[in-house]
Amino acid sequence: MCYKVPSYAMMSSICVGLIDKCCVLDSLIVSGNRSTQCKLASYLNGLVSAYHKKEIVQGPYRVFWPLPSNANKDRVSAEFGRTFTDCNPETLRNMAINQGKYIRSVHSKTRKLQHNLITKRHSPVSMNASNLLLISATTALAIISLVFAFDDENVLKPPHIPGSQNLLTKSEIIQLKGAVGPESIAFDPNGEGPYTGVADGRILKWKGSYWSDFAVTSSHRKNCTLPFAPELEHICGRPLGLQFDTKTGELYIADAYFGLQVVGPKGGLATPLVQQFEGKPLVFTNDIDIDDHDDVIYFTETSTKYQRRQFFASLLSGDKTGMLMKYVKSTQQTKILIRGLAFANGVALSKNKSFVLVAETSTCRIFRYWLKGPYIGKHDTFAELPGFPDNIRMNSKGEFWVALHAKRSVFAQLSVSDLELGKALLNLPITAQQLDNLLAGGQPHATAIKLSEDGQVLEVLEDVEGKTLRSISEVQEKQGKLWFGSVLMPFLGVMDYKF
Repeated sequence: MCYKVPSYAMMSSICVGLIDKCCVLDSLIVSGNRSTQCKLASYLNGLVSAYHKKEIVQGPYRVFWPLPSNANKDRVSAEFGRTFTDCNPETLRNMAINQGKYIRSVHSKTRKLQHNLITKRHSPVSMNASNLLLISATTALAIISLVFAFDDENVLKPPHIPGSQNLLTKSEIIQLKGAVGPESIAFDPNGEGPYTGVADGRILKWKGSYWSDFAVTSSHRKNCTLPFAPELEHICGRPLGLQFDTKTGELYIADAYFGLQVVGPKGGLATPLVQQFEGKPLVFTNDIDIDDHDDVIYFTETSTKYQRRQFFASLLSGDKTGMLMKYVKSTQQTKILIRGLAFANGVALSKNKSFVLVAETSTCRIFRYWLKGPYIGKHDTFAELPGFPDNIRMNSKGEFWVALHAKRSVFAQLSVSDLELGKALLNLPITAQQLDNLLAGGQPHATAIKLSEDGQVLEVLEDVEGKTLRSISEVQEKQGKLWFGSVLMPFLGVMDYKF
């Protein structure tokens, strides 16, 4: 069976046939002499020069590795072994692909085991206890074996981004006190704020030295007393993206469960605007931006299958039901601009309103949908990123800040691109936080990228050790400062920015 190399490797496909007993310690290894005349790919650790031709010295392996026409075929070779102490980057990627196949095999066997247990009519008690535990443990063991096998080879570790500056450690922290998850940040037309939505359904306003309640997205607040309770989000609400209308002072809200909402300048209970489309309720409304000249609101529906509290299921199951949508105030009509997005996320209009950007988190891409000009109504790729983008925000110059939820390691890329591996990860007996840490390579840290008006990387800021900012969901540039939201943390970050 053929497997595609992860997209950032920029090479042709590699087809690998393995014997059935392939496991962590019996792995396919390909190594070869380096060719200084040919550039193979731009990997995460820089340019790697290496090609391989078919010189199989021992079976029963079958390898197909297409070579470009300019490859120096007299100076390359391929061989097999059983250790990976001297593996180069492309070898590790092959191993990751092969281990993905191994895990799929284990996952398939556990499914067969589950089927056999059911057909043999074991008692519910037996199935729910020991047998299901065995199934979960078997799958977990395969994945954990993969994790530890690659740990020393930087397959899990978040990649280095060339030109990155480790400056986010200078950020100051503004604690929320009794709240968590300030996903998005907004300032009102008078420059007051920031305002932010938190996990218990409230929208808070910063008063300079303390937070005050500003608005809520649900009237059912009786049991909404815990800072973080995912099981109550569909009752209490979960405000995510926020944007003010600069003309009216109204705050528009993308609530994950209650759709598109609006609240007046004095706050209070928000009013629903869009809660369903084509006769079906919105499932996971995420981010928002406003064209306050034409009175149009652009927003994302991350998934039509999974709610916000199931976001890992959307990310790892291959779900492509996300949408970019628009709402016209004057007609109260809603329209879909782009369908079939894999975890539709952040939204941002360009300065001249000629296009709107939307983040597709699962593929680490940002799409540009044209609102004016010769390509009106069409969309193309605006930027491909070294990590999983969350919210996008434009600054006063028309540049775009993108918050990365995590950088894209080899393991994280395989997890979102290989459906069986993704499903196996979802079945692990670990918390969402532990799964998030695993996909972040065990080293969660903040990464902010500034893009030009045409999608070129202008600047990368990080807190590479996560000393101050471990996770960010939005970057907002305002009056010489950068503000950082986080869907996970109990605080906002802010730092001086004078570049």
